[in-house]
Order: sequence, then structure tokens, then C-alpha cells
Amino acid sequence: MMEPFTPVVTDEELRDLRARLRATRWPEPETDPSQGVALADLQGLCRYWAEAYDWRACEERLAAVGQYRTTIDGLGIYFLHARCPRADALPLVLTHGWPGSVVEFLDALDLLTMAGFHCVVPSLPGYGWSDKPTKPGWNVYRIARAWATLMARLGYDRYGAQGSDWGTSISASLGQQDPEHVVGIHLVPPLAPPRAGTAPSSDNHGDDDSGYSEQQRTRPQTIGYSLIDSPAGLAAWITEKVRRWSDPRSHLSRNSELDNLMFYWLPRAGASAARLYWESLGDVTRWLRGPLQDSDLVHVPTGGSVFPHELQRPTRGDAEQRFTDLRYWNEPERGGHFAAWEQPELFAAEVAAFFGLLR
Repeated sequence: MMEPFTPVVTDEELRDLRARLRATRWPEPETDPSQGVALADLQGLCRYWAEAYDWRACEERLAAVGQYRTTIDGLGIYFLHARCPRADALPLVLTHGWPGSVVEFLDALDLLTMAGFHCVVPSLPGYGWSDKPTKPGWNVYRIARAWATLMARLGYDRYGAQGSDWGTSISASLGQQDPEHVVGIHLVPPLAPPRAGTAPSSDNHGDDDSGYSEQQRTRPQTIGYSLIDSPAGLAAWITEKVRRWSDPRSHLSRNSELDNLMFYWLPRAGASAARLYWESLGDVTRWLRGPLQDSDLVHVPTGGSVFPHELQRPTRGDAEQRFTDLRYWNEPERGGHFAAWEQPELFAAEVAAFFGLLR
């Protein structure tokens, strides 16, 4: 059963957040910029969060789109559902990753509905107002199965899938598991290892930026205590990646950054979101480094968009090893890891260009 859903956030919760921010115990400044988020930058963000940020404005935006919950495989799943008035609209399920949320897609939804798409934007299990798994097993494959159930429950028997970050792997798995209904997948970017005899695709950041991943892969519970208890700690952990992985030419407002943070802070999702690394990072590592197994191949029609400041930048030849029906490839001029959030117009144009081939 699908039910309209509105997160209940009390004034007391918001007062508690502001009090915690004002009571933050700050460290001394960094001695080198490479050591992480600058003290002055984080203090400025947290000051704005405590004094000027308005969560109620975000609530209004979410309500205008349409918020719902349904239970799949024993877990409550929160999702946005933006409908297009066109009779020939193509349904899309759009999947975010870490450290993002459904907030990433808000600016792109009107563009996509105007382009002829119904948009279903679920929160990953353990993220936002989706339920937190209480047992292991909610990996990318199980999430993809849940998305297939979600789209069927909505009455969509022919749909596309789009994803970034964790959403690329979930969308690829969805194409593998539900090819009778998935018309195609659009990935930002497709994950594939380098071809034999070629150099690995460039990584815009490298090993000195991967400590978060190793922590969340091995000890998500340990870091989770800080992420749940300290809004300043959560802001540092997430904002570092959002800003570092974005194209410097993109502009994400403070309000938008904080809207995203609230999807971790209010539902206390810092630990549960991190556990997806524990569940599935091993598979993602194989897809990036190889060797590929037969079960890794994806045969549904696929489109790939590689934005210039993306973390992983496979070539089309790399991607064709894994995605056997690669029909669209483009490298837009602007954007980073959060393409829909950073460059909604370019992102929507990429999605429309690929799925326009499949209508």
C-alpha cells in the first residue's frame, strides 16, 4: 500500500539542533589545508545552520513534489513522486548515493517532468525517512529488487532507471534483474574497469580522499556515533565530500547543502547510511578494477554521461566491456559527482537525450 507521508519534525527537535550547534567544542585550526575541512569554513556553515537556516522551507518544497511511503520486503521506503501530465510520459526511478539524498534531484524534477517523465525518487534503505535495516543483507542487489517492486506497485510496467554514486550500481542491477520492464538505464557514470593493456581511467582525487570509504566499509558503527550525536561532526564528514567532489564552477547554496544534511540529521541516518559501504563496496571495487565476472555484465540499453569533475572517468571502451548495449555516451562540459544537484539543466538534457532513443 502506498501512503502519503509527511515527516514530522517538531520545533523542539529544531531547537535541540540549534543548541547542539552553538555548544560545539571546536578543535584548533588546521596546520595545512590538506588536512580536511577548514575550521573557519565549517564554523561559518554551522553558524548559518544555527541562526538563519529554515528547514520549514525545505518541507514546503518536498510537499509540493509529493512524498510517500510503502513497505517492501519488510522495510518502509520513503520516496518522492513527481508526475508528468503527458499521456506518453515515461516513468523513471532516480537513485541517489552517499553523501547525497533525494534533495539532489529537487531542482531537476520540474525539468524532467516537462520533458515527459514521471519521476520516482526513493531514499535508500537507512537514508532519510526510509527505514533502517535491522539485519545485514540490504546490499545493492536487494535494493534493486525493492525498486522493481516499487515501480510495479505504482503500476509502471515499462520504465527507465537513472542513478549516480550508489545509484549507478543499483540501476545496473535493476536492469539485470527486471529486463522485462526496464527499457534502459542512464548512469552517471557507468562503472567499469580499464581495458586490458590500458591505463586505469583517471580519478579526480586519489587515495588521499578515500579514508571515509575505508572507515564506512569496515567500521560504520564506530563513525556512526559521532554522526548521530554531533551536527558539526556530521557537517564536516559530509560537506567535505560534497564540496570536494563538485565542479568548482557549480554553485550549491548553503541552504541546499543544509537541506541535504537534514536528511541525515533529523532521521538519525549517519550510521545506517554508512552501512551500505559495509554491505556492497567489495562488489563496486570489482566493477572498477576487474576482472569482471559473467554475472557483472549488463545487457539492457545503457546510456553513460561522464561529467568533467566526476570521481571515476571511464572511457566508452571501458564501459562497453560491461555494458553490452551501450547506446549513448557523452561528456558534458560542466558538473561533478552530483550532476543533478550541480547542473540540473545539463543533467536533465542528458537524461532526455538517452531515453529519447528508447521511447
